[in-house]
Amino acid sequence: MKLTFLGTGTSQGVPVIACRCNVCRSSDERDTRLRTSALLTVGNNNILFDIGPDFRQQMLHHHVDHLDAILITHAHRDHVGGLDDIRSFNYVQHSKMNLYLNAEAKTALLRDYKYIFDYHQYPGLPEAELHEVGESPFLAAGETVIPICAMHKDLPILGFRIRNFAYITDANYIAPSEMEKLKGVDVMVINALRKEKHFSHYSLPEALEVISQVKPREAYLTHISHELGLHAVVERELPAGVHLAYDNRTLNF
Repeated sequence: MKLTFLGTGTSQGVPVIACRCNVCRSSDERDTRLRTSALLTVGNNNILFDIGPDFRQQMLHHHVDHLDAILITHAHRDHVGGLDDIRSFNYVQHSKMNLYLNAEAKTALLRDYKYIFDYHQYPGLPEAELHEVGESPFLAAGETVIPICAMHKDLPILGFRIRNFAYITDANYIAPSEMEKLKGVDVMVINALRKEKHFSHYSLPEALEVISQVKPREAYLTHISHELGLHAVVERELPAGVHLAYDNRTLNF
């Protein structure tokens, strides 16, 4: 499997518009972060985690020529704002795009992207098949996916485990029963917004506590804000086996 971090930033990205902090003015490319998304390649299949507003730019930058499934963590705009651009893949692949999401995200997409799912199909609109998933494993692009139910403040969201890899973002609580689903993963991605506590995202100390419970071989932090600090500085402060993700970083495992 190969994982490509397409974006590792928050809803505002980094640099933040009009901000003059050290991180936003950094010349280190690792401090420039598009909205959070990642591409998992398993054999010849591409599975996308979230489809944010930078989706078009991310696909072009990485020369992605096909997508087999999109796993949606939740329907906040920084995670689904690129949905309209799936029509390029519809055209090339001659098929609807398969999206896997929970009930809350499905309701939000049907409301916010009504023009896509309305009974009147205007020629050239994006085409998507919404697959509502719950707590049970499901198949996507030929892979068994184990959903990890988590909370983003009071919003139920999903993380995902595929084989010995797990991807979680925007969480600030995972119940003990869901934590059990993460045991035995080799590589784990989890959000860490900043060092200070936040009302809806794991802080760095909280993310490190989850990692210490799961005990993956390697862990990568994503959904990083400019408030976390400079990549080069924070990376040196992390425990062994834990790293900051950055845009365009790839992992092979």
